[in-house]
Amino acid sequence: MANYQSTIDKKLISEMTKAAFPGRIIIIYTVEDARKAVSYLNRCEVVGVDTETRPSFKKGKINKVALLQISTADTCFLFRLNHIGIPEFLVKFLQNDVLKIGLSLRDDFSMLRRSNDKDPKVGNWIELQDYVSRFGIAEKSLQKIYAILFGQKISKSQRLSNWEADVLTEAQQQYAATDAWATLRIYNELEKLERS
Repeated sequence: MANYQSTIDKKLISEMTKAAFPGRIIIIYTVEDARKAVSYLNRCEVVGVDTETRPSFKKGKINKVALLQISTADTCFLFRLNHIGIPEFLVKFLQNDVLKIGLSLRDDFSMLRRSNDKDPKVGNWIELQDYVSRFGIAEKSLQKIYAILFGQKISKSQRLSNWEADVLTEAQQQYAATDAWATLRIYNELEKLERS
């Protein structure tokens, strides 16, 4: 099994072309649409997951998770949790056997728990930060891991934007979808390597 370079320089990443989610982005504003999305996702074997929270610039104030992104290779659902909350069927999905790939999951789980007392981490999850170390990658950030594997950069320009805005901008949608999809793409690439 080939090992990848362990670390990567930020300057090198800044010169790379930008990665972008190539599929369709579906924004979920209603519980009814969320139910349809989860029904679709329940038929998947593996998905990428991420969350976004509106940044707080006041000491001690932490906002609830505003967005939950769940991505397949070609479709990313953006669940507007600030509109629909976390319905029971969505909690069940997070806890079921569909394999879910994420990065910094501990942070996502604690943010989701703050929004809902159910603990999603009892489901079938892989933490990429642990997983990539098996391939000699020491980096922990999504941007650096992605750059090592694919030679492209993931833009972080929208990270501190308002995720509770009534309408998400195109740039926010693309950023959110790319983050969730990138976790899945990394996992699939490393799985392929492990099987070869």
